[in-house]
Amino acid sequence: MIKTKDLSLFDAMIIAATLVVLLGGAIALFGSDALQGATQIALMLTGFVGAVIGMKNGLSWNAIEANIVKATSRTIGTNLIFLSIGSLIGSLMLSGSVPTLLYVGLNILSAEYFYPLCCLICALTSLCIGSSWTTAATVGVGLIGVAYGFSLSPEITAGAVISGAYFGDKMSPLSETTNLAPAVTGSELFSHIRHMTWVSIPSFIISVVLFAIVGLTANVESESQAQVERFLVTLDSSFNIAWYNLIPIVFVLVLAIKRVPALLAITAGTLLACLFATLFQQPTLSRFVNDSELGQTMLVIKGLWLVLFDGFVLASGNEDVDSLLSRGGMSSMVNMVWLVLSSMMMAGVMEKVGFIQLIMRGMVSLVRSTGSLIATTMTTCIGVNVLTGDQYLSLVLPGQMWQEEYRKRNLDTVNLSRTLEDAGTLTSPLIPWNACGVFMAGTLAVATLSYLPYCFFNLINPVIALVYGYANIKIKQLDKLTPEPESPPRQHIT
Repeated sequence: MIKTKDLSLFDAMIIAATLVVLLGGAIALFGSDALQGATQIALMLTGFVGAVIGMKNGLSWNAIEANIVKATSRTIGTNLIFLSIGSLIGSLMLSGSVPTLLYVGLNILSAEYFYPLCCLICALTSLCIGSSWTTAATVGVGLIGVAYGFSLSPEITAGAVISGAYFGDKMSPLSETTNLAPAVTGSELFSHIRHMTWVSIPSFIISVVLFAIVGLTANVESESQAQVERFLVTLDSSFNIAWYNLIPIVFVLVLAIKRVPALLAITAGTLLACLFATLFQQPTLSRFVNDSELGQTMLVIKGLWLVLFDGFVLASGNEDVDSLLSRGGMSSMVNMVWLVLSSMMMAGVMEKVGFIQLIMRGMVSLVRSTGSLIATTMTTCIGVNVLTGDQYLSLVLPGQMWQEEYRKRNLDTVNLSRTLEDAGTLTSPLIPWNACGVFMAGTLAVATLSYLPYCFFNLINPVIALVYGYANIKIKQLDKLTPEPESPPRQHIT
């Protein structure tokens, strides 16, 4: 039996250098198209380099491969949701749900106050349903359309959608991450939420003010009102615009509030949207299929089938509206699934060869004060987000690693659970190969690195949390008379 050696610092540096060089090369050579395949190759090649180093240290390929399978299996549910979201978007287009939401938005929102209202609408929606993903896939998609109608920046709009959606997700007791963070650290849920308000609410207020400033100083084109009118005319002639078209979107949001599993809720919403398309959008459906040889029944079946796997295509003659609403289908999400699988392949290798564990152990030596402990915890969360592409692991691994250190320093674990969310939850949509970044880019049709500078809440919140840590503001100490809580059972994340 071959004795295995621990990963050395030199080995870890080779793996890290490989990742940096390959990702940098992918971006340098392919630019914004890097996520179409170049990044996937970079991640997988880094994984193979790590595997070779692991085998040099005595690990068998079978053991490494088993961990790759284990890591990628964690994303099965996520990848199915990706594919189902593609079908949902296509069906919401064909049913008239998104066109109606776009029509209403263009009539009631103004260009000057659009960005802050966009952020507030998404925050309220996400707070009620506890899901940033569902908010982006329903309300967010419609708001992106309104931005195009006003000739406003889709990148800033995506930043406002994500900022609002993640504030609501972070503060909602219905959110998975909001429940996971205190569960991992041994904190109480509502104590965790109350402790987050000291950082999250100031960060959100600053973000809304910044969006308001950006909106008021935005250069709104003089022809924007004429473009809005053209949008409205095109929508009215291409779809049956009616209030009841919004029912499928409301239905999905209600299922999210009721805590129906995401895949079931999305599928149910897709089927309802298909029913509405059949009942209320017959002319649109006929133009979409464009096959005069089919009878009406077969035309409907083909149209619904087509929109689920290949998305909706509009040919109204207005290029702006056509490019905006021609979206969706499972095929549109295949590249995203590829990216997640490549990321998790690398993560499985990193875990098995001991790269992640080595990095975490090295960070312990950096802790000198409460501020440095919080800073190191945040760095760990961001590092796990980058290396594994998994939002949940960015909460679980650092949460388990740092829990005892916080107690040794007489710090209540709500400080840890808050920090996990400040860094782990909020940075996940800012990393192109993280599942959250992949989802937001695919759903909102804006590249991750393009919307990143405008995710004000996601960027400001960690900075304020860091300032609080070093200034010892709202850092809760343990009550020494209270016995330490028992460690929570190990979480099984799917």
